[in-house]
Amino acid sequence: MTTSPSEDPRLDTAARTELPATVFGDDPEDSAHSAAERAAAAVRSTWVSIAVNGVLIVLQLVVGLFAHSAALVADAMHSLSDLVSDFVVLLAGKHSRKAADDDHPYGHARFENAGSLALGALLLAVGVGMLWSALRKLEAPSEIPQVHVAALVVAGITLVCKEGLFRYMLAVAKRVRSSLLVSNAWHARSDAASSLVVGLGIGGNLLGFPLLDPIAAAIVGFLIARMGWTFGWNALSDLMDRGASAEEVEAIQRTAAATPGVHAVHDLRTRKMGDLLVVDMHLEVDGSLTVEQGHDIALAARDAVLARHSVLRVMTHVDPWPRRAEAALNRESGPA
Repeated sequence: MTTSPSEDPRLDTAARTELPATVFGDDPEDSAHSAAERAAAAVRSTWVSIAVNGVLIVLQLVVGLFAHSAALVADAMHSLSDLVSDFVVLLAGKHSRKAADDDHPYGHARFENAGSLALGALLLAVGVGMLWSALRKLEAPSEIPQVHVAALVVAGITLVCKEGLFRYMLAVAKRVRSSLLVSNAWHARSDAASSLVVGLGIGGNLLGFPLLDPIAAAIVGFLIARMGWTFGWNALSDLMDRGASAEEVEAIQRTAAATPGVHAVHDLRTRKMGDLLVVDMHLEVDGSLTVEQGHDIALAARDAVLARHSVLRVMTHVDPWPRRAEAALNRESGPA
């Protein structure tokens, strides 16, 4: 016995916006903010990030070229990668929320994974290129130019802006209790850390240690390449049907097993679909029940899993309890 995809409200975009906030993976007891409110908060904070990074890119690139600072130019590329990432998030978010159709009966959630894979490849290429350029400059230290003090000023402004962006995004994330926005906020904090490295490299150059500027550029290039590799590998793993963690699988199994009428849960499997999960599981119910009664129990278990976990769709199969093999074993081991 299975639950039909057409019965699952999460495959419909309009219905999905009415779901409780638990689809974002936060505390399932928190229902103060709907999924629609969290999505709106994510879009607003993303546009703020786009505005901040857009201004910083122009400032860093212009001043970096003028001041002969490879580190500041590298940080401009880092800001550019953040800007591209923000647009990918907006684009993927828009398309991944489309309702299921005949060509995509499971919905379009994996558009986000595909976008992350493309972004990861782009960041990896940019990071490796920046790292190679910095290493080439380190081969000829005598040709490293003196950096203008304006580069240090811009590095300080960038650091303040990135830290301010982190605090703003974290405040929004806490207000709507969104784990996704918390992750984005800490990404902004990591950007502030790379800007600090850039500032130290420029400062070292001004103090008479010219090698520190390309070294800082190489560090930033490495950070971008590592970020690209992480994005790409995680997206590729999700596209290859990576399952949930053992802890989350166990939690889903406990939720299903707690449904009245369910005696046991087995063969529970999960796979990623965007930021959500698709779940297949077998439920053991009283074998003397009617088909309709077993179906109702399966629907109750499905609804419980959908309400408490980051799950897009649940497919259930009902087995009789006790199972025939177990019943036969019990009869054989019983008293003669």
